[in-house]
Amino acid sequence: MSFNLHHLHFSPTPFTLALGLITLAAIGGLCVLSWLRSTHRVRTGLLETLRFLIALIVVLLLWKPEWLTIVDPETKPRIALLRDASGSMTTLDAELPENIDANRKVVSRTEWINQVVDGDLLESLSSGDSNEIIQRDIAAPPTDEDTKLVGTDLSQPIIDLLESETNLRAVVLWSDGDFNLGQPPVVASQKLLQRGVPLFTVPVGSERRLPDLDLISVTAPTYGIVGEKVQIPFTVRSSLEREIRTIVRLRDEAGREKNKEIILAPGEETYESILWQIDTEGSSTLELSLPVADGERVEANNSRKFTLSGRPESIKVLVVDSLPRWEYRYLRNALSRDPGVELSCLLFHPQLGLGDGPDYIQEFPEKPEDLAKFDVIILGDVGVAPDQLTEEQCELIKGLVENQASGVVFLPGPKGNQRSLLDSPLGELMPVILDEEQLEGIVDPVASPLELTGEGRGSLLTLLADTEETNPQVWRSLPGFYWHSAALKAKGGTEVLAVHANRRTNFGPTPIIVTSAAGNGKVLYMGIDSAWRWRRGVEDKYHYRFWGQVARWMSYQRNMAAGQRVRLYFSPERPVPGDTVTLNANAFDQNGAPLEEGTVLIDAMLPDGSSQRISLEKNDSAWGSFTGRIKIDQPGEWKLIARIAGSENDFVETTLLAQGVELEKIGQPSRPDVLEEMARIARGRMLTSANLPDLIREIRALPEPRPIENRLALWSHWITVTLLILLLAVFWTGRKLNGSF
Repeated sequence: MSFNLHHLHFSPTPFTLALGLITLAAIGGLCVLSWLRSTHRVRTGLLETLRFLIALIVVLLLWKPEWLTIVDPETKPRIALLRDASGSMTTLDAELPENIDANRKVVSRTEWINQVVDGDLLESLSSGDSNEIIQRDIAAPPTDEDTKLVGTDLSQPIIDLLESETNLRAVVLWSDGDFNLGQPPVVASQKLLQRGVPLFTVPVGSERRLPDLDLISVTAPTYGIVGEKVQIPFTVRSSLEREIRTIVRLRDEAGREKNKEIILAPGEETYESILWQIDTEGSSTLELSLPVADGERVEANNSRKFTLSGRPESIKVLVVDSLPRWEYRYLRNALSRDPGVELSCLLFHPQLGLGDGPDYIQEFPEKPEDLAKFDVIILGDVGVAPDQLTEEQCELIKGLVENQASGVVFLPGPKGNQRSLLDSPLGELMPVILDEEQLEGIVDPVASPLELTGEGRGSLLTLLADTEETNPQVWRSLPGFYWHSAALKAKGGTEVLAVHANRRTNFGPTPIIVTSAAGNGKVLYMGIDSAWRWRRGVEDKYHYRFWGQVARWMSYQRNMAAGQRVRLYFSPERPVPGDTVTLNANAFDQNGAPLEEGTVLIDAMLPDGSSQRISLEKNDSAWGSFTGRIKIDQPGEWKLIARIAGSENDFVETTLLAQGVELEKIGQPSRPDVLEEMARIARGRMLTSANLPDLIREIRALPEPRPIENRLALWSHWITVTLLILLLAVFWTGRKLNGSF
């Protein structure tokens, strides 16, 4: 039920209409009765009139009043032809119709639209005086060099069209259906439906991907240690129909080059990595590239550039053990001879007491500021005992790992002392579940080999050979072990790098080398004490290399940017526009203790020259840990400066490199399903090149566009509520002045 009073439109239900009329009659009668009984007829009459007016407004609001205006068209009905001019439309995969080219020549998607629309179709739509044609390009590449993201928005151009045009008869969209910006296209279709404007869509391009090798991503680390190798993972997608054996090339600005042969399966993504040795300090730009394969149609996506910095190193390692077993002795020798490692050892000998000599300390660091200097802590065959570690010291180690991005290595031994760590705070960090019935481990009568898992074959930690190709052979040649810790299985969220080649539990092969994350830090479980035997026949080569890689892997994130009083690290290391980067900082007071009172500020200089300031929030810990987030909205170098508020001279500076994203990709398949859904919602139709003549007939059969109705809902408008409250206040004040209560 509805009725109009000039521009006012009411939509009451029968119940609210009857209720409103009865209410007005009752209140009107009460107002007259009150006026007749009053001795102040004039004042009372004004108040009762105001009372009735308020009641009338309330009743009218129940009838949902709207202010209705009708806009009559001033032009002929218009047909909007929208052409997708985005970068993906340059893909060469569109066959011309036979009526245009008898040979059905394959052209770009943009050229296909131009030849089809600018021919007989446009003349047919323009014939006669009944319609007016308007043409617009959408998602055209910008001319502004400062534009941050270039992509396709299929929704906003249609919404803008509806706002600027009052007499639309139909909209025709020529596109490949690919969108990567803005709202979902169905939002525009719903607005077309509300206006009664049908949408006709014409998909352009092939639904199959062009034959192509696409270097999708390169996830290189931010920095590496001078003289050491870094692992650079990358992903390649092949849309060729055959297996490709090719060579990936990594090259720096100086012309140094590293090649690796890879095999790409047809129609799949391949995850690979390449090693690169850093020889000099400073930042350099590298390019990873693939040669163009036979039959490949797109060459522009075969290479990617990135920057990598070389730094000197100084890794502080603390080794704690209870006996000078062979693994401890050779581990100590390996780390003490490593020029990039500063070693400290703490030996709890059960008969001789604390170990003494070069690199030895005489007590466990009891204060957070003393322990905080260590990047890696290696726990050997020690546990919670009167002459070893305490619960408080275990809590300190856990806090160091979780809050200051240090690493801890569990290196159990045949004494089984680490079983007591399971009930300490460090039990949560242990990445495996130990067999409680065999806490002293298992002894094999013959030497048993290690077997790398799929994750282990691709990990830098387990890279003992000079090349990835020869690494499996090196592991197969390593001497076996006779003792191993009895681990039942790895915990969830961990990564198993190596397993026992001969022993299994009810959960699978016995895990031997397992890694995991713990807060901001890293954890490694090494379930054997025989890595020193890897020296057989090769001396220190593999044993030194393994433990050196462990120390560098664990300290990597912690040393991304370290100053005297502030340490800064972030994740992800190489974000793309649209990502949110988590910033973590550790701050210290002037005495080197974790900062308890204060604020850490991050000044970010953006690639376009603007700046942001982020105040990090302090975590609920005693480790001076602060956390914050920053939204990456443009590619390029982001300069980050971290400082403690009020201390302008103590700061640390680093660079965050945001990789550019190419939203518009050539060679991708078209998406007619998107266009079909848009047309269905807007009560139009999707047309192919074969039935384009139907487009002319259907548009000519459309009714004239109806006038545009603009409705302002008065019943929910803030002005209406404000007016009602104001009238009630005047009425209440008038009653008080008139002596009514």
